[in-house]
Amino acid sequence: MTLRPGALLQRVVAEFVATALLLAIVVGSGIMGERLAGGNVAVALLANTLATGGGLVALILAFGPVSGAHMNPAVTLADFAMGGLPRRDVLPYIVAQIVGAYLGVAVAHGMFELPVFTPSHHVRAGAAQFLSEFVASFGLLATIWGVARRRATAVPFAVAAYIVAGYWFTASTSFANPAVTLARAASDTFAGIRPADAPAFIVAQLLGASAATLLFRWLAPALPQVAPDIMVPHSVAPRVEEA
Repeated sequence: MTLRPGALLQRVVAEFVATALLLAIVVGSGIMGERLAGGNVAVALLANTLATGGGLVALILAFGPVSGAHMNPAVTLADFAMGGLPRRDVLPYIVAQIVGAYLGVAVAHGMFELPVFTPSHHVRAGAAQFLSEFVASFGLLATIWGVARRRATAVPFAVAAYIVAGYWFTASTSFANPAVTLARAASDTFAGIRPADAPAFIVAQLLGASAATLLFRWLAPALPQVAPDIMVPHSVAPRVEEA
């Protein structure tokens, strides 16, 4: 069995475009919300939350059948750990996600006539922020694995619902994504994070995602059998042919 030459490229491009659009939504809606909220941070956060949740559903449904619509290195690594993603796809996925995330920030800034990249001054430091990102990422992967086990096609809505909740119940507003964290460090806007604070966020995210994946390997030993259905069904089988 051999993959058609374009199969990996198609998946990587899907991850690149989907992640770029996700960051354009997150950063763009943060800018718009802050400008329209008249100084009311709660209203700005609500606008940011609703746009992100709606965008996640749309992007996962649109790109999920091609690549799984991970848009998140932590999800990619978890999918690989469960056997749902080939080893050779992991690095291309993660690179595409990170580069796409930065492109999304640049596009959002361009739409609002801001510099392409500006280091953020938004302080997000301390134990509470670290714990928040651990919980946010743990819950995200728990949601994905728990729902994928029984009803994979509902994962886009479950993921969006969890992230919407995470914006409000975590002190960090639930980044839960290393690529998002890196790119948002280059945006001195409502959605930004100070570059010095990004490494701790990423460590917490990877730890949280790993903990949830290990837990569900124990809670549901059959999960590796449905790993290709993470986010939405995206088995590579349709892209293979007999050697």
